[in-house]
Amino acid sequence: MKKYEIMYILRPNLDNKYVKKINDTLQNVFLQAPNQILEQKEIGLKDLTYFIDNHKKGYYNWLMVKADNDAVLEFNRIVKITEEIIRFIVIKDKE
Repeated sequence: MKKYEIMYILRPNLDNKYVKKINDTLQNVFLQAPNQILEQKEIGLKDLTYFIDNHKKGYYNWLMVKADNDAVLEFNRIVKITEEIIRFIVIKDKE
């Protein structure tokens, strides 16, 4: 298992309940054994440097996880089909 740093940005026009639902769905991918979430931070609504899909703001979320390749592939699959996510990045840690 490897460590990954993940950041994703949600559309700014979502209500808090829906933001929480999306966050829970994405985090559940890494809560199944043997994967684990090491750290998580809901940074909140921030300005974007440039417009993304006609949005100037977005809800930022950050995760540090220890996961196998299947969990990361599943996370990528979910993110790509979720229209409310406007950007994401997954970075493998050097360890």
